[in-house]
Amino acid sequence: MNTVIRAALLVRAIFMLADANAAQSGWFIGGSVGQAQLEAHIEDPILRGLPPTFDENDTAWKLFGGYSWVLAKTFGLGIEGSYVNFGEPTQNSLTGQIAIEPTAFDLFGVASVDIGPIGVFGKVGYAWWDVDVNFDGDGFSDDGNDAVYGVGARFNLWSLQFRAEYEIYDISDVEDLTMWSIGAAWTF
Repeated sequence: MNTVIRAALLVRAIFMLADANAAQSGWFIGGSVGQAQLEAHIEDPILRGLPPTFDENDTAWKLFGGYSWVLAKTFGLGIEGSYVNFGEPTQNSLTGQIAIEPTAFDLFGVASVDIGPIGVFGKVGYAWWDVDVNFDGDGFSDDGNDAVYGVGARFNLWSLQFRAEYEIYDISDVEDLTMWSIGAAWTF
């Protein structure tokens, strides 16, 4: 009988810990670091002699914040904004070196599903981006705004959240700009 009582108490403690570590409503801030992959088709007179396709990656980082609402024990909605620096992917050619430095501000709507401390989320939004292109001292800039979306997973530990995510930036004139990242957020 003592074994049954101990097992029941252990199961109850596990469920209480899972409830304590579930997602929380409130404001949050955080940061992530990861890898950005940039594929672009470059057509500009100063870049003659370079391969027409640029395909490189670099270390990227972002700072983010927002607000999340837990609507039920397992479902939540939120808004999230961030500043993203995609690094400076660089490619060498016979005629020189090209470096592309994209950055963005973005705003997302986020939907999440949590089971205890573990959750998954999807997000859709809009990015205001800026891209600087440098080729051996010459360069140009471009900016605009386009759609962005992503998916991720998270682990909640009281007010701290650890997350891994994949985001796709649908930037015009760039075939593919994606970012894998891991990070942490604090809910207050």
